[in-house]
Formats: sequence, C-alpha cells, structure tokens
Amino acid sequence: MLHNQTILITGGTGSFGHTFLPMTLAKYQPKKIIVLSRDEMKQWEMAKLYPNEPRIRFFIGDVRDKDRLYRALDGVDYVVHAAATKIVPTAEYNPFECVKTNINGAMNLIDACIDKGVKRVVALSTDKASSPVNLYGATKLASDKLFVAANAYSGEHGTRFAVVRYGNVMGSRGSVIPFFLSLKDQGTLPVTDERMTRFMISLEQGVELVWHAFEDMAGGEIYVKKIPSMKVTELAHAIAPTAQLEMVGIRPGEKLHEQMIGAEDAHYTYEYAEHFKILPAINNWHNSPERIKDGRKVAENFVYASDNNPEWMSQDTLRQWLQANQHKIGRI
Repeated sequence: MLHNQTILITGGTGSFGHTFLPMTLAKYQPKKIIVLSRDEMKQWEMAKLYPNEPRIRFFIGDVRDKDRLYRALDGVDYVVHAAATKIVPTAEYNPFECVKTNINGAMNLIDACIDKGVKRVVALSTDKASSPVNLYGATKLASDKLFVAANAYSGEHGTRFAVVRYGNVMGSRGSVIPFFLSLKDQGTLPVTDERMTRFMISLEQGVELVWHAFEDMAGGEIYVKKIPSMKVTELAHAIAPTAQLEMVGIRPGEKLHEQMIGAEDAHYTYEYAEHFKILPAINNWHNSPERIKDGRKVAENFVYASDNNPEWMSQDTLRQWLQANQHKIGRI
C-alpha cells in the first residue's frame, strides 16, 4: 500500500518518527517521506542520520498553522499524525497550549488532508484517552473523536481517517524507563504508588500497528494493540534490583492503572488475534461488515486495563529488551 507513495509524518522528529522512518523505508520503498516538525535542531540532528537518503524531506511547520499544513501536504498520499503535547504534568500546568496542539492541531490537519486529497490518515492516540482524568487524555479523547467523525465530514472527498491507541512506549524520551535508568546508581528510585501498573509497547510494535491500520481501515476505527502490562515496582526492580523504592505519591493527572478500552466502548469493540478495534458509533458504522471483517464482539462489560490484562511482562523479559535496546533508550 505504501510502496512508491508519498507519506507525511507530523511530529516526525520524535521517538515514533525515529523508528517509523527506517522501518518504512526498508519495508515499503516509499517515493518520499516528509518529516513535519517545529524544532529545527531536532530536524538537523535527524537529517545527519540520513546523509545519502533522497527520499526523506524535512519541513519546518506546526500543526497549529493551517496554511503551513496546506503547503506541506502538496502531493501527499498518506499521513501519520504523531505531533502532540504529551507530558502529563506539562499539560496540567499549560492547558491552553495543550488544547492548541492536540485539538486545534487535529482540526487543522483534518481540514487540510481533506482539501489536499490525502488518501488515508492514521492518528496516534494513548491509553490516557480512555476515561481520561488528566488534560492530556481529555485532549486526546477529543482528538480521537475528531478523527473518527472526519470520515463523515470528508464525504465524497474520499479521505479516510483512523486512530491507533497504545500504552507506555518503552524507552521513549520522557518515559519511565530512561528516567529510572538515570537514577539507578543513586540507590533509590521514586515510585508513585506500589500498586501502579502500566501497559508496555515497543516503538517497533507501534509502527507495525500503524501499518496495519493503513492496510485494514475502512474509516473511523480505533485500533488497540494487545500488549503486556507490568507493575511499576517490578519495572523498577528489573532496572535496579538493589535499589530502595521511595513512594512519592501520584502526580497531578496520573492514574493507578491505565485503560485502553472502557465498558462504554465495549458495545462497539471487536477482538482479533493481535488487537482490538473500537468501531465508530456514528452512522451505524459499528455494524458495517467492511469494518467488522472477521472480528469477534467482546463481552458487554468488557474493559481492557493494565490491571486486568491477561498478559504480563516479566522482569527477565524487560531486562532482555533493555540489553538489546540500550543504545537508543531515551535518545530518540
């Protein structure tokens, strides 16, 4: 599907973009990948990784700027929307800025993609968008709703939109793994609550889920990857087995357990071998055979949360992952 196509990724200099580019170049041989972001230094550093790769183009811009999006999307076939204000405490203390990027930016991108004739758009979401308790999650829930509804808004233009939702991205900048690694030699690790659990997904799994969404989507689906959970205390012990754990209390906007599918969405959710799909409630699309395909409807009271997950990551599995990925943890 992506072979010889032009792809644009918003927020493309982030952790996801650093993994999406080499994997997609190798697998699909696209015509061009345009990296749209607002940080010129990150673009400069990323460009140095691809000195002889003519298929990668860098474009300074911000999803808040609709005119710039229209220019960036000239000739683009597929879009991955990864731009976001995502750090929970930052969003709590800077709510207006978070809304401008995560909600207004989504609206700008939807309009621009429809008007410029983009074929398909996949937006990245988060477990924090399911029954949100913080501003970041609330803005991403609103963004998810916008991208789902955009399929009706698009009408006969033909642009199709879908969403992928996943949990804690292992080793990404600003996440718990590089934070704990930076403190492991001090003998004490701060843990918010000994009961806390999180979903765990690798960047490579995230990229593969985006690929699947592009291939599978009819429009309006929210794809939820089946991934393991881990207790934060177990994660801490895997990184620093001899460290003392200091309970510091939950930060503003945090949950004890993350959730990717709530009971409210169960009526519209179908299960597949490696993922779930939440189908759109609007226009009776949740009964659409082209969206359901071979899915099995989940139980009426189904909830997919990090504490009731049937799959758990062990300390040994995490240590193996840390060993294999130590060169890039927290650096991309």
